[in-house]
Amino acid sequence: MRAFAHLSASELRLLSRDPATLFFMVAFPAMLLLLNGSNDHLEVFVPGYLAMVLAIGGISTLPGVMAGYRERKVLRRLATTPVSPFVLLTAQIAAQLAMALAGAAVLVGVAVIGFGVAPPAHPAALALAFLLCALMCYAIGFVLAALAPRARTADMMGLLVMFPMIFLAGAAIPREGVPGELREIGAYLPLTQGVTALRESWLGQPTPMPFLLVSAIIVLGTAIAVALFRWE
Repeated sequence: MRAFAHLSASELRLLSRDPATLFFMVAFPAMLLLLNGSNDHLEVFVPGYLAMVLAIGGISTLPGVMAGYRERKVLRRLATTPVSPFVLLTAQIAAQLAMALAGAAVLVGVAVIGFGVAPPAHPAALALAFLLCALMCYAIGFVLAALAPRARTADMMGLLVMFPMIFLAGAAIPREGVPGELREIGAYLPLTQGVTALRESWLGQPTPMPFLLVSAIIVLGTAIAVALFRWE
């Protein structure tokens, strides 16, 4: 447990020292909210921006970090110590989640305090949706890390998957503003279910289906990542 706590703190320090990660996970979504400050329906944007925070960390950042550890033989060296590579993986998840919570706190604070957006109507459901959406993004990120031979390739794959997904899934802009054919494509994307769960929970109308679909994607993504991932 001490090793996990130590590694989690170390991974969080590394993430916080990366200017790009710190900016895009903590500051960027809040800046987008400021740009849309004149909109009368900001409560529609906030759940999507929460999903964006998670996608940036899990789909864009995490694959490069894990592929880099494998490329530099960090995972292989850990396998010979009492600290297993699995502990490093879970510590990375904990660090990513902590950074995402920081970004979410800034975003929600700006929305509720700065713009008077009504607080989430169903906080418990929102917390569950946030956690499930995070785990889904991490599962996708681990699949990308398993497929990428090098850290640079993993970074590129993460960006290629993350950017179209946040726009088509309703994270960058509400899906109502996406053209019809693209909106139909977005309906089949994993992140769309996460955005739906977050949005319904924020508005106080959570339904079981998005939660079940996100959970199924977590299980499927984790199984694929376990089957494909190589420690070296």
